[in-house]
Amino acid sequence: MDLPSLSSQLYLIDAIGPFFKGYDRVKINWSKLPWARFQDMKQENLRALFEQFRGDMDIFARSVAKIGYNGVTLDDVPHLADHEYYETSVRNRIALYRQEFRQIFKIIRSRGLQIYLTMDLLTLTPALQKKLGNSEKKRNEFIVELLNRFFEDFPQVAGVVLRIGESDGLDVKDEFRSQLVLKNPAMVNRCLKSILPVFEKHKRRCIFRTWTVGAHEVGDLIWHEATLEKTVSGIDSPAFVLSMKYGESDFFRYMSLNRNFFLTDIPKIVELQTRREFEGCGEFPSFIGDDYEQFSIELREAPNVVGMSVWCQTGGLTPFRRLAFIEENAIWTEINTFVALRLFKHGELAAEALSHLPGISNYAAMIELLRLSEEVVIELLYLPDFARSKLFFRRVRIPPLIGVYWHNLFISHSIKKLASHFVEDGEACIRSGYAAMAKIRRMRTLALQCNLPEEDIEFMEYTFGIIALSREYLFRPLDDEIKERLEYVKAAYKKKYPRGNRYRYAVKMDFSPFKFNKRIMGMFFTYMTKKQPGYRLIDKIVGLRLLSIAHVFLKRSRPRLVPKFSRKSAMGIDAIFK
Repeated sequence: MDLPSLSSQLYLIDAIGPFFKGYDRVKINWSKLPWARFQDMKQENLRALFEQFRGDMDIFARSVAKIGYNGVTLDDVPHLADHEYYETSVRNRIALYRQEFRQIFKIIRSRGLQIYLTMDLLTLTPALQKKLGNSEKKRNEFIVELLNRFFEDFPQVAGVVLRIGESDGLDVKDEFRSQLVLKNPAMVNRCLKSILPVFEKHKRRCIFRTWTVGAHEVGDLIWHEATLEKTVSGIDSPAFVLSMKYGESDFFRYMSLNRNFFLTDIPKIVELQTRREFEGCGEFPSFIGDDYEQFSIELREAPNVVGMSVWCQTGGLTPFRRLAFIEENAIWTEINTFVALRLFKHGELAAEALSHLPGISNYAAMIELLRLSEEVVIELLYLPDFARSKLFFRRVRIPPLIGVYWHNLFISHSIKKLASHFVEDGEACIRSGYAAMAKIRRMRTLALQCNLPEEDIEFMEYTFGIIALSREYLFRPLDDEIKERLEYVKAAYKKKYPRGNRYRYAVKMDFSPFKFNKRIMGMFFTYMTKKQPGYRLIDKIVGLRLLSIAHVFLKRSRPRLVPKFSRKSAMGIDAIFK
């Protein structure tokens, strides 16, 4: 099968799911393949495990090809590209991975799907770090050489998804560790211009992800027009594609379409997430129909949008582990994944897209169930008054979720003060929460009518019931009764879903006083946050400079500060400014 032309449309989906089958780690980092799981395995054990992966990959590839996706993304180039700079043990491991992945690539290609490999820039081993040092010239030359060899060794790979803004956390115990080395738009631009001729030579695509983290000057690449313009200045390559998330932050609701889609004529694809990492990871329905329908309509006016890239498994650090298109219990993610493709590939509306979903016996009940799931998530998982505020701090959009982060529910005095700052009518917020609970009860009936897992709606009801009750604590005067009720429902929740039954949310409560008063909090949000992207003088002086220095000091001093400033009392605040 020949490689696609550089002008073909891209409808990509991540294919990392099969590699997590049977992974017994309690909390999983879903950002990339669990390479640390493999690195200490004996050769015969690794081969047996990859035999299982091949069977699941065939199921996955057949399923996503059938509904219309034309390519998959997989991790990653460094683990498959050999080089003499690496340690002998690393090269031996790479040789094993290359053998196994060639067979996996063959399966994917047999299903008519193109293959794109991710690549963090730069991923280092100790030996490679020693060879390259801090020389930008040496790093760029190494990447060019590595990519050239990789494309020659793997002619079946259609391109690389290049990630420049992620650095591996402390939880990553792999032989390779990615580092943030491109610190400003000029460095990114030079790097891209040095490697794009390799892609053109081999007729492969370079899909450049604009999502970044960190305090470097490229940290605002996802939303800041000037940063993007400087980054892609002078780049005119048929092999180059921009890949951008739909919003100005991570995969949340209450996001407007990223305006950088309208900034340049460079070919671009939109990144979507159908296994909603901040909305239950597919443990309950969290339909994306209305949100994605609106984005798909708006993107019709953007120049040169050539497709989409869907995350059906990638994202988050959680214990939730349903595997899309491999296991039957991933139905909610699979519905989102099907609908997303119909919206962006065929230009359909959400209701029309659902009408093409196979195996639905009661279409009307299905439509109502998914519509209600969207309403409940928006009205209860999010705190609407806060979510609509659209605040920027330093370089990034503050996440619109408060009190919920991945698999954690935070109920604390710090959240109480923060919520009361943004919500004018707390009683109305309490009433709307309980109204949303009534919708979940209706969803249970509809799930039975659709022959869909009613137990997932029940799990949603128990989980969201805690959130609804917590609003009484957040917006009413403090008293012991509400604290006792919260403790009771937390215990009942743990009893309903004991360990070994199914993974549930971790409910983290702390009612100890939070030292910052409302006046100080109000001043912070008045002077240190902003409603629009862009930099003010105070952001450059305080937000980007002084706070960076203060962060280093506080990080080193944190153990000494704990007696005066309770770490538990601030829980939930960290998630907002992460």
